[in-house]
Amino acid sequence: MLDLTGKVAFIAGAGSVGEGWGNGKATAVLMARQGARIYGTDINPDAVEETRRLIAAEGRECAVRRADMTVAAEVEAAVADCLARFGRIDILVNNVGGSAPGDAVTMSEAVWDAQMDHNLKTAFLGCKYVIPAMRRQGGGAIVNLSSVACLSHQVEGRTNVAYAAAKAGILAFTRSTAIAFVKQGIRCNAVIPGTMHTPLVEHRLARQLGANDAAALVARRHASVPMGRMGDAWDVAHAVLFLASDEARYITATHLIVDGGLTAARPG
Repeated sequence: MLDLTGKVAFIAGAGSVGEGWGNGKATAVLMARQGARIYGTDINPDAVEETRRLIAAEGRECAVRRADMTVAAEVEAAVADCLARFGRIDILVNNVGGSAPGDAVTMSEAVWDAQMDHNLKTAFLGCKYVIPAMRRQGGGAIVNLSSVACLSHQVEGRTNVAYAAAKAGILAFTRSTAIAFVKQGIRCNAVIPGTMHTPLVEHRLARQLGANDAAALVARRHASVPMGRMGDAWDVAHAVLFLASDEARYITATHLIVDGGLTAARPG
């Protein structure tokens, strides 16, 4: 089940912010455990090198590269390097993203543009340079990471207009890309994580939302979820693994919400 033996997975954002397990890091390790050879990128070379070290310590194969996925030339070079090393790309995971608070009045144009690049352009560039390789080899699977922020006007009581818009754009981009290349054997789906407990909570959100009280913020976030707890990076990774696997061979142009019931329970 969910066997990726013989497959090559290109995972953008395969490092982690701070210690612990971010979505990309957990996805890379999980896919390696399922037999895939991993090619990981991250803007932080130390973070992605830690992912490579963990995978290598388990006797699996992983190559990594520092790359800014908002820069076309760097994405193109990373894809070319992956193909030179492994000869193919069967799975693409577009995991780069991050939120900035603000509404249409308070947010600067520069922050808006940066959020669009960080959360949406990265998926576009990943697909732009990976899909030609998938077409040549006869197929592949793409999984893009969105967010429940695109399904509700606020998350954690804050407005993040650009992040929400970009993550909604991921869903439209996913559907359009899926149908554009469905005849070439390429599937494209999205995962929508909810309130997750990843290193980002302590590393950044505690300063932004919790007045540097990480414990109080974590407790509040747990309480906001119908299941009574946040998910973690492994919950996201398992959803990505399923959509990338052959068991999901008849699934394309859709999304999988991984949120412990958060969006279903939230008032419209």
